[in-house]
Amino acid sequence: MVEQGKVGGRIRMYRERLGMGVEDLSSKSGIDVKVIEAVERGDVLPALGALTKISRALGQRLGTFMDDQFKPDPIITRAEDLEAANIAGEGMNEFGYASHSLAIGKPDRHMDPFRIEFAADGKENTSSHEGEELIICLSGEMELKYGNETITLKPGDTAYYNSVVKHSLRATGGKPASIYGVVFMPF
Repeated sequence: MVEQGKVGGRIRMYRERLGMGVEDLSSKSGIDVKVIEAVERGDVLPALGALTKISRALGQRLGTFMDDQFKPDPIITRAEDLEAANIAGEGMNEFGYASHSLAIGKPDRHMDPFRIEFAADGKENTSSHEGEELIICLSGEMELKYGNETITLKPGDTAYYNSVVKHSLRATGGKPASIYGVVFMPF
């Protein structure tokens, strides 16, 4: 995963290329000015939902801000690399989850696949954006809030939904959980 300072620097670069001020980006993305400023300074790594909104407001793919390198197809992510990142606690954000891109280095992709680890005590982070998502629960129990509905996902369960509907995911049952998630956003 790319460092939070690099994410913020890329956001600032694309925002400035478009001649947008922080206030303009805030208005277009729905993300608070103070959050955008903190991200651009490298103080925080935005949650996936916020980064998705920022990327759409800037007319870029989510991966534009997360990719650190180019690799030729096929992109392979080894399970032991994901486990090592999980053990090290890499990238855990203020909402209690860490996302690991499974497509780093593929700049021409149309989907953004992730392995996401959720802490047992994570906070709810509601999101809404264009596109679709596929969630595959790997371990633990997940609570998916989708619109007015609350659904529990257990290992092996999947959820596929229109992501324009407000939604959130968090571990439930007092234990950590993990998922594979694939985000598709049309351009």
